[in-house]
Amino acid sequence: MKNWFLWLFAVLTLAGTANAQSKPPVVLAAASLQESMNAAADAWAKRGHVRPTLSFAASSALARQAAAGAPADLFVSADVEWMDDLDRRGLLAPNSRANLLGNRLVLVAPTGSKVRVALRPGVDLTRALNGGRLAMADPDAVPAGRYGKAALTRLGAWDRVAPSVVRAENVRAALALVERGAAPLGIVYATDAKASAKVRVVGVFPAASHPPIVYPIARLKASQNVEGERFRRFLVSPVGKAIFVRYGFSTR
Repeated sequence: MKNWFLWLFAVLTLAGTANAQSKPPVVLAAASLQESMNAAADAWAKRGHVRPTLSFAASSALARQAAAGAPADLFVSADVEWMDDLDRRGLLAPNSRANLLGNRLVLVAPTGSKVRVALRPGVDLTRALNGGRLAMADPDAVPAGRYGKAALTRLGAWDRVAPSVVRAENVRAALALVERGAAPLGIVYATDAKASAKVRVVGVFPAASHPPIVYPIARLKASQNVEGERFRRFLVSPVGKAIFVRYGFSTR
């Protein structure tokens, strides 16, 4: 009987350990990563791992959630500033931060639009808008919006077009406004435009007109899930990065 109890205790202990290890890691990921990160999670699951739980939103919103103690394992931001914010707070696991991806910033219009815009110094977007609104992520907080404002400022267009800007909560919300025809033009990432059949690129912002678009990744210091670190290492590996390249990202 004593041996039976010892055997049962060992089984329950092993089961509890297995359940703890198989708990899906939670990934806070920038909204622009929806298709690519889902593809990466699927590829990871096919390797025999539990599929990560993915939460998409503006990097600003996700960083605030992490700072407030939201249970999560990884954070993938669309800019370095929000990752720096968590780093300054001491919320990142040591030696886990890496620059993962790059992107391009583009101007999009509904597929049926005939508009073409040469994005060069002195461009007047108000003429192209023809009384409509310019959709973009919040330029005061969301990375895509901040990149967009920087580019328009560098091109000398921000002051004139600012009154026409409709501020979206994230880049995918800005894309949706253009897809629905609620805005004749929008500023999004090249990968967002590639993911939508309802918009077309009408202009590409010069890379020098805004800070480099960098997507850093890091494990959160509070994470206790070993699968979180394993998935992070997969994402930064050549195999993981190749998945994102298929969706139009560049790698770092």
